[in-house]
Amino acid sequence: MTQTLHIIGGGMAGSEAAWQAAGAGISVVLHEMRPQTGTFAHRTGNLAEMVCSNSFRSDDDESNAVGLLHWEMRQAGGLLMEMADRHSLPAGGALAVDRDAFSAGVTERLKAHPLIEIRAGEITALPSDGPVIVATGPLTSGALAEDIARHTGQEALAFFDAIAPIVYADSIDMDVAWRQSRYDKGETEEERRAYINCPMTKDEYEAFIDALLAADVTEFHEGETAGYFDGCLPIEVMAARGRGTLRFGPMKPIGLTNTHKPDEKAYAVVQLRRDNALGTLYNIVGFQTKMRYGAQNEVLRMIPGLGEARFARLGGIHRNTFLNSPTLLDSQMRMKSAPHLRFAGQITGVEGYVESAAMGLLAGRLAAAELAGRTLPEVPHVTAMGALLSHITGGAEAKTFQPMNVNFGLFPPIDAKGGRKGRRERYKAYTDRAKAAWADWLETTAPVTAPA
Repeated sequence: MTQTLHIIGGGMAGSEAAWQAAGAGISVVLHEMRPQTGTFAHRTGNLAEMVCSNSFRSDDDESNAVGLLHWEMRQAGGLLMEMADRHSLPAGGALAVDRDAFSAGVTERLKAHPLIEIRAGEITALPSDGPVIVATGPLTSGALAEDIARHTGQEALAFFDAIAPIVYADSIDMDVAWRQSRYDKGETEEERRAYINCPMTKDEYEAFIDALLAADVTEFHEGETAGYFDGCLPIEVMAARGRGTLRFGPMKPIGLTNTHKPDEKAYAVVQLRRDNALGTLYNIVGFQTKMRYGAQNEVLRMIPGLGEARFARLGGIHRNTFLNSPTLLDSQMRMKSAPHLRFAGQITGVEGYVESAAMGLLAGRLAAAELAGRTLPEVPHVTAMGALLSHITGGAEAKTFQPMNVNFGLFPPIDAKGGRKGRRERYKAYTDRAKAAWADWLETTAPVTAPA
């Protein structure tokens, strides 16, 4: 094991891959172009910086596929889950984090690891020999993206990902807004009051939709097309699909009671989720947008309770590059035409922080095993990890391949003996089966225990 594993990209996937490989005794060089070469979306040079939101979504490991993925990563000694748990914020049933403390914690742990070297600087071409993991994410630099396209023999696919605005908490009018998690979800009072809610009447909602549809938005560059990922649609795109779309999406009023007017049901509700441990910043949930900054300042202040809002960050939009992985990658996440190259994270066509980190975890373990002269057994398809891996490496239809969050639709069906199961019971059966299979796989593959 004299070879060094090079990992290009210090985001979610690259950071987790480095941790897993180093924990297996492999020397790692982690290449990150920031802060020498920045992006419009990143603010720091830290590793694993969270850009779009501060949420890892549901932490329910019994009836939610994302929560199950959290559980599997924790069982595998995942660094990102450890840091997320350490820097978590009240968010009802979700796992939200103080994003600055989270990325600083990841950076500190990786820098302190004796087998990990972090090199700043942009990699502009794929290395001709390996072993290498490419985990450059949705904001892969232009030069490297062009080189990847040359190697794959086809243009990389792309869609546009939008960023939600962040509001200073002390600028929210709490005489209008109130604190409550939907359905009072959470085990503690703090969790049950984790969200700030801004109510709208029907007239306020209709006026907001009119302004949203008329707002000045970012134009696309020549040659770019607007192929959005449905899980991260800009609010103005959702509004254009129908005036009621937002009421049944991020602005749904169900499960919430206005403490100022308990007998009056809101027509729509805008939720804000805490974005840092101090509770001074809140992001507007589901409000990714491509409105220009001036339009955002006007339109978002139409939301009751945000009339005097001050924004720590306004929304934005960026190109998200990913491979047609079902045609390009083998079951070990290696490029078929250049097996010394592995790909991990969002560039493989998974969507979301957790999914990206999970693919980094697998890539790090697979690369470490290969360097040790071992071939790991196939990751069970019944696990969340295996379902995602199977999807991107052959389970998806290559002609229509699009980024995908983890969901139970990717899992092999449960044998419904004894009649049709209810949804919650069926999901519990999925997670029970996955946990048993994942535990067996970890035991078989000698779980990594990284140095503290």
